[in-house]
Amino acid sequence: MNQLTSYAVWDAGTRWFHWINVLCIIMLIVVGIAIMNDDALGLSTSGKILLKEIHVWVGYVFTVNILWRIIWIFFGNKYARWNAILPGGKGYVQAVRNYASAFITGKTEYYLGHNPLGRLSVFLLFILMITQAITGLVLAGTDLFYPPFGYWIAQWVAAPDVLPSTLLPYASQMYDAEAFKSMRAFRSPFIEVHEINFYLMSGVIILHIAAVVVTEIKEGGGIISAMFSGKKAFNQKFVPVDLNDTNKN
Repeated sequence: MNQLTSYAVWDAGTRWFHWINVLCIIMLIVVGIAIMNDDALGLSTSGKILLKEIHVWVGYVFTVNILWRIIWIFFGNKYARWNAILPGGKGYVQAVRNYASAFITGKTEYYLGHNPLGRLSVFLLFILMITQAITGLVLAGTDLFYPPFGYWIAQWVAAPDVLPSTLLPYASQMYDAEAFKSMRAFRSPFIEVHEINFYLMSGVIILHIAAVVVTEIKEGGGIISAMFSGKKAFNQKFVPVDLNDTNKN
């Protein structure tokens, strides 16, 4: 019977970020799809506003969680830091070639942290998530007058006899028509980027999940369970690569 050796890899901060992120993205996708199909679902104005409010509040958790991960980059263990999750650095290109070649030929290379291709996936996901968070915050301000930009948007569109702090979403009688039109023009590229980025992020997430499953089946190591326990386990006859020790600037 093969004996396994366990290695502590993912610290608690990284694991909490991962699973909070998973829950937020699932909720954002479900609610976002409902909002985009409001007419088909027969939603009333109040129902649509409620869904948008839920979407925004989950988005706040999503954004704070990303900020937490950026902070944790400087305080987490070596597998949680910048040089462990971003592609690049000395020997990185060769490491990608070696890993791809080994994967294709079946001579698997086992990694403690992210493998070289995994880093590309993580980096791309971070860029997409940050883009989604930023555009989402702008839309929260232009649609519901929510922080952090809602105060300035309300100042922009409020009718002369209406206090900006009293503005309500979808209450056109409270808006200055020309200012509201200008605001919607300003909003337009943000919503376009938000929607396109949503599809891109969804596609990358699907590929990410597929890659994790394939890697788990082909290489083992308990990649999925490690995000719960923090530990990867390998057959004792294999010596996993620690790219953090071999790929330093």
